[in-house]
Amino acid sequence: MSNYDSPFKFPRSNIIKIAAGIVTLIVIVIIMMEAAVIVDAGHRGVVLYFGAVENRVLGEGVHFVIPFAEQVVQMEVRTQKYQAEADAASRDLQQVRTVIALNYRIDPGRADTLYDTIGPNYENRVIAPTIQESVKASVAKFNAEDLITKREIAKGVIAQAIKSTLASNDVLSENVFITNFEFSQAFATQIEQKVVAFQKYLTEQNTLRSVQVIANQTVVQAQAAARANIAKANGESQAIEIITSQLRSSPQYLQWQAINRWNGQLPYALGGSGGLPFFQPPSSTQRQIPPPTTATNQSNQFLSSNQSGM
Repeated sequence: MSNYDSPFKFPRSNIIKIAAGIVTLIVIVIIMMEAAVIVDAGHRGVVLYFGAVENRVLGEGVHFVIPFAEQVVQMEVRTQKYQAEADAASRDLQQVRTVIALNYRIDPGRADTLYDTIGPNYENRVIAPTIQESVKASVAKFNAEDLITKREIAKGVIAQAIKSTLASNDVLSENVFITNFEFSQAFATQIEQKVVAFQKYLTEQNTLRSVQVIANQTVVQAQAAARANIAKANGESQAIEIITSQLRSSPQYLQWQAINRWNGQLPYALGGSGGLPFFQPPSSTQRQIPPPTTATNQSNQFLSSNQSGM
């Protein structure tokens, strides 16, 4: 045995076996890596078999496919935003520019069909032209002023046109936002002048109503005063009729009223017999001594009898 011979030297056949085992293990790992596919959250996996789209969609998680034969393309199914500017002409031929913001997502169950018919670049191929054509077709149904005064209705028409078109291409519209309607400078000036004129008209109408209210109040007050005067005249007329009737039935009625209304003071000057027209105080010639009462006569008789006895 030579001194240079190593006791740990492997035969050549063993080395080949070890190398083959290592290669086999590497190949198995590669195959396992190719066979296992992880679909991310919020995505769906479209399976391609040698480039052809298969009729199945993989959900989120780990899946196994045929290595080297099948390939998985991930399609995002979460809500996404797309914003675009659109130009259109209104029914009265006014140029309108608007900005449309769209929230959308692809149909998870038809991601394979979308990939097969349109491809992954569906925003530029479907969404952008759909927004442009929908805005043009919808705005043409309204006058320019209606786009301002009936904004919600116009928004609903545009949104419905976008949703129906995208739905036929397996894209689901969630919300459509119209950020603004912009018009030409000449039309904007015309609208501003019209608004100012309308506000002036409203002010004049309010002033006219105020004048009419004041006039109506004056008429009502005049009518009330007239009715009061008529009522007063009717009352006085009825009073005169009552007094006349009383005078006819009792001539002393006026004297009775004068006594009731007399304040107890005599006038400062009395002239002739007309100083007191309603009644005359009794004169001195008319005053008579009342006849003596029975008690007075009895007293006189008692005094006479006493004197005769003495």
